Amino acid sequence: MRLILASGSKQRQDIFKMVGFKYEVIKSTVEENSNATDPNEYVMELSKTKADSVAEQINSEALIVAADTIIYMNGKIYEKPKSKEEAFQSIKEMSGNVSYAITGVTIKDLYNDKEVSFCDVADIYMRKAEDEEIKWYIDNEEDLLNISGYAMLGKASIFLEKVDGDYNTLFGISPSKLVDKFKELGYKITDFELD
Repeated sequence: MRLILASGSKQRQDIFKMVGFKYEVIKSTVEENSNATDPNEYVMELSKTKADSVAEQINSEALIVAADTIIYMNGKIYEKPKSKEEAFQSIKEMSGNVSYAITGVTIKDLYNDKEVSFCDVADIYMRKAEDEEIKWYIDNEEDLLNISGYAMLGKASIFLEKVDGDYNTLFGISPSKLVDKFKELGYKITDFELD
């Protein structure tokens, strides 16, 4: 079975590798835009856009998995910061508060012409951070502008108090929820090749 991850995200690729899925990466080529104001609809719409883009690029049957992750707090959607200053402001706003990692996923089954979308939420409790700590993080985070404000798997773990929900949702996809949706589409875990 051809399994395609429609994402250039290192974190999502690491999750697929951790599970052992044999997969290939094909990135979406369309601009990611959504007018949705509900954060769940927002990420699901963007994941669907990515899945559709990859489906148009290939001429074969495949199972395409696309995802989009944002951080959400107090009615505001936090995406990839455009500058160090924006990243600093975002982390300062989240410091000492609860924010939400929201990941939308679309699975496009080109074997059976089916599609399923879902979203998953993890509550992130961050300790109160001093400006000096935030600045240290921003100056030392190599992947700063490619993530939704912070890389919790790395240096940003200094800000983390606890997570309610699947920890993997912070990094872009929940393996357990993904497998549940594969089952809904009629697949078993044994249908997938392992590396």
